[in-house]
Amino acid sequence: MRIALPFLLALLLVPAAASAADPIPTPKPVFFASGSSRGTVGGHLQRGEHDLYSLKAFSGQVMTVNVTAPDDNIAFEIYEPGTTFSRDANGDLVFSGKSLHAPAEGEDTTRFKGRLPSRGTYIIAIASTRGGARYSMDIRLD
Repeated sequence: MRIALPFLLALLLVPAAASAADPIPTPKPVFFASGSSRGTVGGHLQRGEHDLYSLKAFSGQVMTVNVTAPDDNIAFEIYEPGTTFSRDANGDLVFSGKSLHAPAEGEDTTRFKGRLPSRGTYIIAIASTRGGARYSMDIRLD
């Protein structure tokens, strides 16, 4: 039994260590159909995961983003150009940059409309707020 207990503990710790070594996701570029200023993307997330999207835009454009999920368990943040991201010791994504709308504690952002402050590539980070989540995201640039 003494040998089995340390072995069992080691097995339980391996997934936690592996999550810190998970690769940093590459943002999926968002493209609109020729002549269009809007588009829709979607996906499925497990709790703790992020989907990242990148979108090139100009200063002064108005961006509108609406995210829906059947179980109302999805939220997002939009980061300004120049934002970088990495993983912390726990394997969680950490963003270093300015958010266009930082939600208040306990607030889940599912809609955004605002004038963009600068030209460049914006990052939209989507996460599940509880459990797994299917979602659809509508994006418009005017």
